[in-house]
Amino acid sequence: MCLGKNYIQLLKNPTIEEKAANLLYFLIKDHPFTDGCKRIGTSIFLEFLNKNNHLVIEGKQIISNSALVAITLMIAESKPDEKETMIKLVMNFLNN
Repeated sequence: MCLGKNYIQLLKNPTIEEKAANLLYFLIKDHPFTDGCKRIGTSIFLEFLNKNNHLVIEGKQIISNSALVAITLMIAESKPDEKETMIKLVMNFLNN
């Protein structure tokens, strides 16, 4: 697996939410795995949030399972020029 320039961009993002949103986007859209990019990307996204103490806040999961499914499918079906919109959408869910 090689995320290349997108991995470098991911490291430059300042907040956990922004890093997580970019991570999810790039794992889904760049197809770093032969199969299962949406499943693997979502699992890594959740693990990243968990390891950074952002998955569960005040006893509540920060993003519902149904919202995560919807976002994942929207990212997968999005056009490349909608990247910033998709990332902002994920960040909006993480910041609420």
